[in-house]
Amino acid sequence: MVEQREEDPRDAVEALELMVRATQRAGDDSGAPELLKRIDWIVTPRGQARYGDPCRAIGRVVGSPDATTTVARVGILQQTIIGDACRRIAEGEIDVAVVVGGEARYRALRGRILGVETPETEDNAMPDHLLEFDGQLVLPSEYEGGLGAMPVGYYALIESALRAAQGLTVDDHRDRVAGLYSRFSEIAATNPHAWRRQPVTAEEIRDASARNPMLAFPYTKLHNSSWNVDQATALLLCSAGAAAAAGVDRSRWIFPLASAESNHALALSERPQLADVPGVRVAGQRAFEAAGVTAGDLDLVELYSCFPVAVQTHAREMGIGDDVDWTVTGGMPFAGGPFNSYVLQSTGRMGELLRERASGVGVVSSVSGLLTKHGVAVWSSAPGTRPFALLDVTREVDRSVTACPVVTEANGAGTILGCTVVYEGEGRHGVAIVDVPDTGHCLARTDDGAVIEELETVECVGRPARVVGQQFALR
Repeated sequence: MVEQREEDPRDAVEALELMVRATQRAGDDSGAPELLKRIDWIVTPRGQARYGDPCRAIGRVVGSPDATTTVARVGILQQTIIGDACRRIAEGEIDVAVVVGGEARYRALRGRILGVETPETEDNAMPDHLLEFDGQLVLPSEYEGGLGAMPVGYYALIESALRAAQGLTVDDHRDRVAGLYSRFSEIAATNPHAWRRQPVTAEEIRDASARNPMLAFPYTKLHNSSWNVDQATALLLCSAGAAAAAGVDRSRWIFPLASAESNHALALSERPQLADVPGVRVAGQRAFEAAGVTAGDLDLVELYSCFPVAVQTHAREMGIGDDVDWTVTGGMPFAGGPFNSYVLQSTGRMGELLRERASGVGVVSSVSGLLTKHGVAVWSSAPGTRPFALLDVTREVDRSVTACPVVTEANGAGTILGCTVVYEGEGRHGVAIVDVPDTGHCLARTDDGAVIEELETVECVGRPARVVGQQFALR
């Protein structure tokens, strides 16, 4: 893992160079950097940078110019490529793989602020393999109806459904998620790779301020992933034979036990229960079964933390209690959330901490989309008693869920399934998904100040509402 934080962008390097350095550091960290000259496969999840095939460029620099290259676009779970690398090695298809990703968005941000150009290497090459998601993560009615392009409103809406399912008041719930993330900030303060290493109080996270604006109720900026970071991580994966032959000390070995993923994809408005997350429930169950562990056996936990509802639902669905911290990094708002590569960062930190234990088991979860697709990986500091398992539970999840009909407009009474208030500059508007009987789910908006005030002070999930066209009112 590498980080840079240069206030003058002219002193900073681009994302490609960060990924090269991360790969070189992974080789050095193994104690056998010559492994980098034996890489069979290099794969990266594409981030904000527009490189065509950064894997090829990395391979040339580190001494494996002929490695097969794969680029995974947004919508492909990061755990998918990590799990596939482990599978290829376990089945003898390859011996050495590198999974690498990174961003230099802070460099670009500082460039915009100072009016300094931050050029990137021009790379129009095509990788050997390009992985793309051909489904739909967002419906036009959601994007156009008030939730927009940013994920915060979608997740805040799911958070409201979870709050109602837990039976919490609005204020108690705000206190809970702020306390959760305050604890995460304390963990980030102990993480040498974290972007922000100053603990933050629950009050600072909970309440909006000039430096911490409300983005979509109840989420302030400090509930959100920090993606304006300069961070990169490379995972060096190899067979036991290759590691032994290269002389990698056994104290450096970490073992993958199982990887499970659900690529079941329903847009938010299509989901029968907004706070129900069957994808991670099934993936977690199958990963634990394949690894021969239970949630109670976990020593370390890293749950995907783009927003608090992702952490909470993953813990609930996998049966992970609060007797163990739910992050090893400090979470995406504090450790840093490089776009589309955070799971590499969290897996790397998990490996570092497992190395400190003679015997330890950890879980890393991942998300793609809007709490849409889910991955679960089980790692250990000791070899497993069973072969590594790569599991795709998508069909199992598909069979358990029926999509609800969605309409862009409605005229009638219904029940609110989830709601939030989205902030745009100086303005704000309310958004709700309303279940209108015999019609379908309708995402509707309100600009009524009195209704917006209620959405932020009392529980409105489960309340009756009336939809006229694309507007709703409380009844």
